[in-house]
Amino acid sequence: MVAVTSTAPYSAYQGYTATYAATAKSSPAAQKTQAEPDSAATSVTLSDAARAALAERDFSTVLADTHSKVMALLEEAGRTSPLKDGKLALDISSLDQRELYAMSSDPSFSPDERDAAGLEMQRRFEAALSGPAAIARVTGNYTNLYKAAAAYLDGLGTEERASADWKAGRDAVTEGLKQLETKPGTLPDLGPNDPVGLYLALSESGDVVEPSMPELAGNARTMLNRLYAEAEANGKVPTFNRQTTIGQYIDVSGFSSRALSSIVLDKDGQFTAEETRAAQSVLQSRSGATLLASLQSAGKSGDPTAFSQNIISAFSSLSAEEREAVGWSDQLYQAAMQSYVTTSKLMEIFGQTSGQANGGQTSLASLLGSQ
Repeated sequence: MVAVTSTAPYSAYQGYTATYAATAKSSPAAQKTQAEPDSAATSVTLSDAARAALAERDFSTVLADTHSKVMALLEEAGRTSPLKDGKLALDISSLDQRELYAMSSDPSFSPDERDAAGLEMQRRFEAALSGPAAIARVTGNYTNLYKAAAAYLDGLGTEERASADWKAGRDAVTEGLKQLETKPGTLPDLGPNDPVGLYLALSESGDVVEPSMPELAGNARTMLNRLYAEAEANGKVPTFNRQTTIGQYIDVSGFSSRALSSIVLDKDGQFTAEETRAAQSVLQSRSGATLLASLQSAGKSGDPTAFSQNIISAFSSLSAEEREAVGWSDQLYQAAMQSYVTTSKLMEIFGQTSGQANGGQTSLASLLGSQ
């Protein structure tokens, strides 16, 4: 586990210069040099409206809101610290980017709280890059991986984007994109300020942030007990039946996917069959929405490989426990990889054939009969 002491996900990696130097240059990813056609990658960015909403509060209000939320989360989970043995033991994924930065950087928060915020920031950065990184490993093209990093960094809060750490990381990504314009198949050599290069080095060594599932399960148990107690205090019978007219519906849709996964897997036998079914139902609904969005996005892209790339990205963005809980097996990942490789090979063959027939000129649109 990487100990995070910085105030941003990209600068969190900067303390591992030795790891970067020793690992990044010797990794298989760094040694790839064959450039392939640029391919689409799934990334999530904040809209202008969302950024404006985040910017509405002044920073003192953000600090106050963050303190209130963290206290509530700790109370709901029955905890006094968000960490246990240096790992995240509290789900703080509900905090927005500005709140997380406030928690990581302001001395009014305890050392454990600041460290927990740093770990969550690193986890989010890793989640944003894990899908594009998986695709880059298949294609040998790093352009969209650096674009995903740029989009993530640009979507952070105003205060964070004003920091020297943010500027150093963003400048490195900008330089990386510039180098990739001429050599998309060669991983840029940008040194320790490059968040992408160091992420790749750490991910290959397995040194990435993972939530403490036993602790999350304990937190979920405490939260469910609290919901039951509230129902009984209201004179109602707690129930998972949404259509109830006499009981109080226990809604777990607000639980994070990680918390729901800990309920479904139930490694320590803390949950009832009814509780695990309710958690699994929410997870299946979310995974179904993800697959539908991937299919719809692929249909609009005009790229025959887009759907398989979206599946690779979505699969890689989940923790092993989340994939197990939702029923996404390694076979799904392997099928998506095989689909991508096969389709890419077919497109290459068609491209060579059509290029020869048209004096060396071809395009995806012409191959699909759109031109």
